[in-house]
Amino acid sequence: MTRKRHATATDVARLAGVSQSAVSRAFTPGASIAEETRARVAEAARQLGYRPNAIARSLTTRRSRIIGVAASYLQNHFYPDVLEALSRGLQARGYQMLLFMPDAGRHADPQLQEVLAWRVDALILASTTLSSALADQCQAAGIPVLLFNRTSRAPSVSSVTGENLRGGRLIAEFLVASGHRRLGFLAGIENSSTSRDRESGFCGWLQENGHPPPLREVGLYQFEEAAAAARRLLARPDRPDAIFCGNDHMATAVAEVARHEFGLRIPRDLSLVGFDDTGPARWPSFSLTSFSQPVQPMVDATVALVCEMIEDPATPTRHEVVRGELVVRGSARMPPEGCVSLAEQLVWRPVRNDITG
Repeated sequence: MTRKRHATATDVARLAGVSQSAVSRAFTPGASIAEETRARVAEAARQLGYRPNAIARSLTTRRSRIIGVAASYLQNHFYPDVLEALSRGLQARGYQMLLFMPDAGRHADPQLQEVLAWRVDALILASTTLSSALADQCQAAGIPVLLFNRTSRAPSVSSVTGENLRGGRLIAEFLVASGHRRLGFLAGIENSSTSRDRESGFCGWLQENGHPPPLREVGLYQFEEAAAAARRLLARPDRPDAIFCGNDHMATAVAEVARHEFGLRIPRDLSLVGFDDTGPARWPSFSLTSFSQPVQPMVDATVALVCEMIEDPATPTRHEVVRGELVVRGSARMPPEGCVSLAEQLVWRPVRNDITG
């Protein structure tokens, strides 16, 4: 059987009665072309079964229209939501997302070296980090790098994050205002900026206001590690009466251990606060008080900034911080004042207005 030849842009131009450049503009998002011409090209392409060759186009434009995205911890509900929103946001701008998954908590340099071979137009790193050397290499190659929910010590790398420092401070004040005095903190990955900043805000507020440092364990942002850390905390004779978990995923593990292994009642015996305000935080079985990281505003800021960096290589380094709220639910005792209704949910707004980073 003779294999049918793929239709080309020249074939479409001939059938539609237009130039080959008009065919190219018809399939380029945002290009200037009359709607009547676009419709004729689309109909000719449909009849011929024509699809634009993205690889061939990239050789001409020197852009692949592909943005590499690195993400780990996909068992954490925050990141699947982020990836879905990122994919939609980038597609709306005419880009496709190339996902790869480096080892959690490690530098992504080896995997990033591979993804650069795909001639990506930019890199978005979520839940991972890169060395200063690779950041410099990407900059020299003209490939913008943007950190999502992370910051870097590399001065040339832009970032979009939630309010990690302020969130930690707000949670400390919330728990103290609720009458807790034996606090615990469950850290994530030790070298991640998210865990470091959340802990810094939490412990910093306690120290500044004359409270002892919290009991501390490490859960590595993983369910099983967090469950093991919860057992160590709750088995202590001076066990905490409130625990701030570095993200919601770990908080659900602590809740399971506290209820089913130690027979504790939440929040009567133990208050829990998480971070991210993911879907499980809103499930009635957890009803988790959590500091929000609004996915859509964070993704919108990321897409806008990375596209700006692609279009204008001279875009200065920026660090954008998206505001969150401490959403109050049933997993933590409520303070006597400061809880207000906002957008059909209860948030904590302390009477004092000095919660700063």
